[in-house]
Amino acid sequence: MSKTVKDLTAGTAGGIAQVLVGQPFDIVKVRMQTAPKGTYSGMLQCAGGILKNEGPLAFYKGTVSPLMGIGLCVSIQFAVLESVKRHFSAQNLKEGRGGADGKTLNSQQLILAGSLAGIANSVVSGPVEHIRIRLQIQSSHNRIYSGPLDAVKKIYGAHGIAGIYKGQVPTIAREAVGYGAYFWAYEKLMQREMAKKGIRRDEVSAGNAIMYGAAAGYALWACIYPIDMIKSRLQTDGFSAADGRKYTSALQCVRTVWRTEGISAFTRGLGPTLIRSPFANGATFLGFELASRALSHL
Repeated sequence: MSKTVKDLTAGTAGGIAQVLVGQPFDIVKVRMQTAPKGTYSGMLQCAGGILKNEGPLAFYKGTVSPLMGIGLCVSIQFAVLESVKRHFSAQNLKEGRGGADGKTLNSQQLILAGSLAGIANSVVSGPVEHIRIRLQIQSSHNRIYSGPLDAVKKIYGAHGIAGIYKGQVPTIAREAVGYGAYFWAYEKLMQREMAKKGIRRDEVSAGNAIMYGAAAGYALWACIYPIDMIKSRLQTDGFSAADGRKYTSALQCVRTVWRTEGISAFTRGLGPTLIRSPFANGATFLGFELASRALSHL
């Protein structure tokens, strides 16, 4: 089995773990990000309303598309990340840097590798998250789409590929900035652990992999949350003036939200995100590390 196939497979395992753990928190975040100001007094009121009005299964509304799509997204992330890391390791080895095997990458290399992984991932994550968000915000009493395939069919039929990729500009910005910070934080913590204890990567405990993944998740959201909010606004907005479009571009969205709702709007929904992050990202890296170790013997 080639290294790229192993990376893709291990990344898929990480992505599935991320969705199963993080989806209930994500729907609360999206509802709070996209609702008019004053709709919810806080995270618990939002979650309680979903539970009361739509039932417990509503917390997994729109899960099919991310379960397939985020699995693919995370597999792309890790495949590109590991490929770029191998490139830098070979470069380091030639130049006598990065330790005996060249694998100890510096911060600049890690951030660039993470950013490239994020940009590659955005090709899939943009439409996957767009469809997921459309499904998450629709009421069970007023369903426009019966499922992800129906949403894709209707959106593509009415608005073409541009409709599917609605909100792609902030998505690319979010992925490039966020995943640069994400993988930098995780890899630096792993490097520190290995150097401190004199161990190999596959000897780092599962518990520490979870903690480092959780820390990486906080690094990601610290950099990107306002961008994510703008992305969510654009992806739940109308497609044209005829169906109630509020924002013509990401920049116009920023200006409008700032003027009408103030700076607090850019952090609305942050609570469930911060609660979700350590669980979802810890699960992501644990899934990837365990799958990578199992596949290394093939």
